[in-house]
Amino acid sequence: MRIAFVLAGLGPGGAERVVSLLASELTKRGHDVWIIAFDAPDAPVYHALDSRVHLIRLAVPPMPGIRGVAVIVRRLWTLRRTLRWLNPELAIAFLSKINVLTLIASAGLRTAVIVSERNNFARQNARPLWRALLWLFYRRAGQIIMQTEASVRALPAALQQRAIVIPNPVMVAQWHRPVTARNTLVAVGRLTHQKGFDLLIDAFARLAPVHPDWRLMIWGEGPDERILRVRVTALGMEDRIFLPGLSRATASWLDDATAFVLSSRYEGFPNVLGEAMASGLPVVAFNCAFGPAEMISHGENGLLIDDGNVAALADALDTLMDNGALRARLGAAAQAGAGRFALDRIIAQWEALLPLPAATE
Repeated sequence: MRIAFVLAGLGPGGAERVVSLLASELTKRGHDVWIIAFDAPDAPVYHALDSRVHLIRLAVPPMPGIRGVAVIVRRLWTLRRTLRWLNPELAIAFLSKINVLTLIASAGLRTAVIVSERNNFARQNARPLWRALLWLFYRRAGQIIMQTEASVRALPAALQQRAIVIPNPVMVAQWHRPVTARNTLVAVGRLTHQKGFDLLIDAFARLAPVHPDWRLMIWGEGPDERILRVRVTALGMEDRIFLPGLSRATASWLDDATAFVLSSRYEGFPNVLGEAMASGLPVVAFNCAFGPAEMISHGENGLLIDDGNVAALADALDTLMDNGALRARLGAAAQAGAGRFALDRIIAQWEALLPLPAATE
């Protein structure tokens, strides 16, 4: 089957990571796989791809303001022309705006469309126009892929019957912590309000004096970098809390990690939490909507903390940092249970959707 993935670009994000895994694995299984991205042809490809996966870079990035309307029209026209030329049997779009563009651009074509949502509808600050377009055009989708049961319940009732839950695949190399490595608490994600790194910085600052052998590394880039650095400086934590930017390669943030923390205010499906668990790291996470509660059983394979409670997060980190036996037990249980997110299992769920019936109005 000829399958076209459609997404904004091929950078370091979680959706891009999932597309790289799905595209490569489906290619290995005999499908003719293409990736259509709106970024520039010379933009770096952060995640590894099978060499047989075909790339089409449309070079039509989004633009804000009045000019953005013209760019949207150009994106629609360019994508429709590409889909008409490529004529895939199935297009799989990732992320809300790309999903809408793909559903509009494919109207009248013989290409069936699956849309894949990767975030939290209940908490996203989507503009009313985009949300209205989502509900309108998602009715054309052959299937709506959600990552958790809770995210399905956030859809309008009319769309829930089209929704199916397929978690993200989690695949990392076997990880062995260096014996001489410094105790390091790790967090990973785009530096935005959603990820709650300000809350994590506050929690760690409470513990730093009683755990002088620990440091906090927050990997990622984003618009809140300056705000977070100012917060670290104000707390006098420049020698204990570090923001080193993007990791050198996919999941290389694992190299120095002793434990992982997810401080998000909301999620769709936290890929990095799954990667940490699959690698055998002990994990601590806020019980935010959505994802952590469907991945962590508190006290068994991780620690699940009341959503947004900085004091509770500090207490949980204190317990974890002070108890090597607990870290070992939680990490082993996390790794044992992460098999449900194994790539072969997730691919089987995607392949069960093929061939897909034509989209209906």
